[in-house]
Amino acid sequence: MINVKDFFDTLISNKTDFFCGIPDSLLKSFCAYVSDHAGGANNIITANEGSAVALASGYHLATSKFPLIYMQNSGLGNAINPLLSLADEMVYSIPMILLIGWRGEPNANFKDEPQHAKQGIVTCDLLDAMKIPYAVLNQDYKNQLRQCYEYLQKNSSPFALVVQKGTFDNYQLQNSKIQNFNLSREKAIEICINNIKDKKAIFISTTGMASRELFELRKHFKMPHHSDFLTVGSMGHSSQIALGIALNKPNRKIICIDGDGAAIMHLGSLATIGSLKPANLLHIVINNAAHDSVGSQPTCADKIDLCAIAKACGYENCVCVDNENDLNKTLQNLQDNKLTFIEIKTKIGNRSNLGRPTTTPQENKAAFMQFLKEQQ
Repeated sequence: MINVKDFFDTLISNKTDFFCGIPDSLLKSFCAYVSDHAGGANNIITANEGSAVALASGYHLATSKFPLIYMQNSGLGNAINPLLSLADEMVYSIPMILLIGWRGEPNANFKDEPQHAKQGIVTCDLLDAMKIPYAVLNQDYKNQLRQCYEYLQKNSSPFALVVQKGTFDNYQLQNSKIQNFNLSREKAIEICINNIKDKKAIFISTTGMASRELFELRKHFKMPHHSDFLTVGSMGHSSQIALGIALNKPNRKIICIDGDGAAIMHLGSLATIGSLKPANLLHIVINNAAHDSVGSQPTCADKIDLCAIAKACGYENCVCVDNENDLNKTLQNLQDNKLTFIEIKTKIGNRSNLGRPTTTPQENKAAFMQFLKEQQ
């Protein structure tokens, strides 16, 4: 394993002192160390990975130094456009280090989530297709970084370091935010599913812990799973999946259970929803101001007013709650003929024995589509 302090110090010695991106579980120790030691202005968790490429580009233009962008390999999809149309050597030729967590690595000795399988297979192929040179990070990282910086100096374009599971040693975030909310995300979801009495209601849940908790809660209460679409991948897009269903099933109640990190990642989706105003859509954003599934790295959601943003985008009814009583009252007094946005402020964390869905994405899709077809 690579000691994160030594790796960080090697970067700093090469004048890489600016970091940005979206955290990943394989990079959890590194991201935690950067959060504790880089300083707020030098470590920015961006809305999405494409934004991080643009931010890093601006940093290089202003300083001539080499920034580092951290991301999960699924984030390459968000980053491809600015990598090829901004940073590429055929355009502005902007050097930067891409630190990429290799989820779904083929032939690895651990089982990853199904949404990472294809991404893991094509990760290195994508880098090859973009003509971005890369190294799979290992114990010889100092020599790999030397080669990386030589490339950045000579070619003035991106270089990637691909990170396998277990590459970094353990480091726990020291300067975590203190949350004063008593409500947990799982309890909030429990309250939501128990207050929606319509047996034809449709639920779309976002990537990460929310979908896992929804699946577990259905199992605990002996409820069927067929009304739920678990968006296990494609972070930030659950609200648009919900919109697509809401527009084509206008007589059904559609509930999107979203997260703050996911909602911020593609915030423009709120504008699309608000402009169309589907009266049958209830958009719930559970806000713990953290990317909870990948190490509780902070989002900016505690510094912005999500309800005000939703209202400005055209949502007709916007409510913010932070306790069980207010959440129950809000759900019990829903106006069925108005596009509604509910922000639920919760604490960070989940129970240690939280399970994972026992059905495959294909099985989930088949049961869900059958439910939509049968319950017209």
